[in-house]
Amino acid sequence: MSPLTAIVVTAALLVASALFVAAEFALVGARRHRLEQAAAAGTRGAKAALNGVRELSLMLAGAQLGITMVMIGLGMVSEPAFHHLLEPPLSAMGLPHAAADVAALVVALVGVTYLHVVVGEMAPKSWAIAHPERSAMLLSPPFRAYAAVVRWALLLMNALTNLLVRMVRLTPRDEITTVRNREQIHQLVSESQRLGLIRDDDHGLLTRALGAPEQPVRTVMVPADRIVSVPVGAGPQQVVDVGRDSDRTRVVVRDDSGAIVGAVHVRGALIARGQGVPWTAGAAALPVPRVTPDADLARVAEVLQGARAQLGVVEDRTGAVIGLVSMDDVVTAVLVS
Repeated sequence: MSPLTAIVVTAALLVASALFVAAEFALVGARRHRLEQAAAAGTRGAKAALNGVRELSLMLAGAQLGITMVMIGLGMVSEPAFHHLLEPPLSAMGLPHAAADVAALVVALVGVTYLHVVVGEMAPKSWAIAHPERSAMLLSPPFRAYAAVVRWALLLMNALTNLLVRMVRLTPRDEITTVRNREQIHQLVSESQRLGLIRDDDHGLLTRALGAPEQPVRTVMVPADRIVSVPVGAGPQQVVDVGRDSDRTRVVVRDDSGAIVGAVHVRGALIARGQGVPWTAGAAALPVPRVTPDADLARVAEVLQGARAQLGVVEDRTGAVIGLVSMDDVVTAVLVS
């Protein structure tokens, strides 16, 4: 192989290595919501990057396969070529043939390895880490084109990898989920205030929002003796009147024994009254979930959202109703100190 050909092949392999390494770190580090925003705005390469993030496990397999092929190529082509290129000058310097051969081999091996590590891996890795979204959008189109060609091999490799992962009782994932705990968010908020990135009143609001979910529901609930309710047989006009007098949009419905059977929206009563159709609070009532008085607001919000309800009944251990909580109460606790 001529020296020029060896240089061209080595340069091409290093560029390929840089592409694989940079694409790998870019897809891992890119924040999905930013890619989604860029894709919605029509930014070039954003859709390809977003698809790469969605198939992250497969894309990482493609990057590793590409890096491995580059290493094999450098070992088969570049190292021998530079070895033979360096041997004559070293022999001309007066070194014995055997010594010149060994020295040329060592220099070629070290030189090619150095170029691969620095130019083909470390430099592109640093760039991708510093600009994950930009590098992901730039590199994803050519990287995914390569991945499409070797997709059959990647699917096989990924399937075997997932099989090994399941053998140790772990669940393989194709995407990365980034979760920050409350302590980390507190630190981010405090540091942002210190740097002047957020105002003091915004800092206070965020701090309260982070702390409020720890409050027990008993601190914000409406006591049982203040719960506004109507009987199951109440008609639309009675529900409208009770809602207006109590300034409530939802009214609790009780059966003949006084037990809470659900809640009804005043809007439904207004519609029924306007249409003149048969309607009772008991028939229109929707069930309300139950929570304990010690449940924190985060848990209460989760229960209400899971039940798609705006009201929740607070019961003690004996099942006695001691209060009522609404999603509005939870939100107010977060926003108001």
